[in-house]
Formats: sequence, structure tokens, C-alpha cells
Amino acid sequence: MSNDLSKDVLSAIKKKTGKNITTNSVSKIANTVQPDSLENEVELRKLVRSIADMAKIKMNDTQFEHIVKTIKSSGMKTSNIETLMKILIK
Repeated sequence: MSNDLSKDVLSAIKKKTGKNITTNSVSKIANTVQPDSLENEVELRKLVRSIADMAKIKMNDTQFEHIVKTIKSSGMKTSNIETLMKILIK
């Protein structure tokens, strides 16, 4: 992750949730992402849930489904995990 973007993401999460998220916790999740994680719906759902849990963001089923659908339709690549985090914290 680029240092400036990482700080922006972590700052946005802190602002949204009031919780401090460390680069270490983000790295742990990022290290679990495989090239097909965003293409495999089961893996995508696990990833979204992991990020939401790490950031202490509560989502109802509708919000969760909307996020999964948005990610799937975006064609986002696993190399851009920070974009995924930005989608979650909006």
C-alpha cells in the first residue's frame, strides 16, 4: 500500500468508526487476498465481512449485498484492496 493512501484510508476509517485501525491489521487482511478473491463470490463475501469486522462497521443484509454487488460489477482487481476499503467506509 502506498503510504499516503494508507494514511488516508486509515484516517477515513477512524473518522467513520471512531476506532483506530492499524496498518498491521490491514496488512493481515490484505495478505489473505488471492488473485481470484474478488471473482469468487464466497471469498468476496468473506473479505467484505473481514474488512467490515476489522473496521467495526455494522452492516445490515441489504448494505452487505449492495457492497458485494458493487464490487462484483466494478471489475475491481485484488491488487487494489484500498479501493475496496474506501467503498466500505462510504
